[in-house]
Amino acid sequence: MGVYLSYEPVVRSRGKGMLKIGVIGYGYWGTNIVRNFHRCAGSRVEMVCDTRPKMLERLAQSYPDIKTSTDCMDAIYSTDIDAIAVVTPVWTHYELAKKALMNGKHVFVEKPFTCNVAQADELIELAEAMHLEIMVDHTFLYTGAVRKIRQFIDNGTLGKLYYYDSTRVNLGLFQHDINVLWDLAPHDLSIMDYLIDGKPEAISATGQKHLNGHEDVAYLTVYFSNKVIAHINVNWLSPVKIRTTLIGGENKMLVWNDLEVDEKIRVYDKGVHIQNSSAVYDLLVSYRSGDMWAPQVDRTEALDEEIAHFVDCVCNGKRPQTDGHSGRRVIQMLEAASRSLLNRGEAVYL
Repeated sequence: MGVYLSYEPVVRSRGKGMLKIGVIGYGYWGTNIVRNFHRCAGSRVEMVCDTRPKMLERLAQSYPDIKTSTDCMDAIYSTDIDAIAVVTPVWTHYELAKKALMNGKHVFVEKPFTCNVAQADELIELAEAMHLEIMVDHTFLYTGAVRKIRQFIDNGTLGKLYYYDSTRVNLGLFQHDINVLWDLAPHDLSIMDYLIDGKPEAISATGQKHLNGHEDVAYLTVYFSNKVIAHINVNWLSPVKIRTTLIGGENKMLVWNDLEVDEKIRVYDKGVHIQNSSAVYDLLVSYRSGDMWAPQVDRTEALDEEIAHFVDCVCNGKRPQTDGHSGRRVIQMLEAASRSLLNRGEAVYL
């Protein structure tokens, strides 16, 4: 569980000048990783590796000064590189991150962290033994919206939390190695891990496969120790793209629409108060319906904040907010969800 974050300008690596980055994978997200690392004040991209020559040709057009290779080991073995960004399919994360750590490289790895908890544990143990940092790319934790919501929780604006309800649906993009839970749910699971102070106790998941042998529609319920309940709807077969989260609290309720440009967060002064009357079975229910307001949210690009945080942590020996342990907690919930999915929603206890 985190505290409200505030980021300071990045300082340069101790005794090394710029932090030199090797990026493995130059697909859709890899292009964003390269862009942000290369423009960060404390780092520069030294090499990009991808097995597809056409992707490296495209890179060279935009960044002619960056070295390229079709062999990822060129970056991992390079003595000129301080950290490796792993932006590849999830089934490759463990091996690439392990090789990078064993060769003295800090690791920035795309979500989800690994394929299972055992792999996550091994990487965390190795990083600690090597005195290296692991950071998992849970980008949403660095958005102005999520940081504002955490601020509302910390200062008591929302009051005691009741529920977290998220709809994260769109048409595609279909993944060939993981299902929709492993693709989209890590966003909400990492956000919940950051916002909800209680521990997850049990998980139930249902879903169905329609097109490519992986679940493309799924529903996930998480039960927390402090009576908070969370529900996530993820879907690759929706005719519209929706990114909406409702968070209910005792004092206030909140709607976060990530697709909204101007008013991403709306806070509602609405609630319910119940009192027992003199009759045992009678309840006195009163409803509160007050104002709605849309707080100002920092619009700095989340990935820019995240990359700056990683560079700052590596250069100054700090622990990243989304470190290996954070990534492991998400993987633990995903593993439980997968077991529940196989048994048509049977609750799996953590």
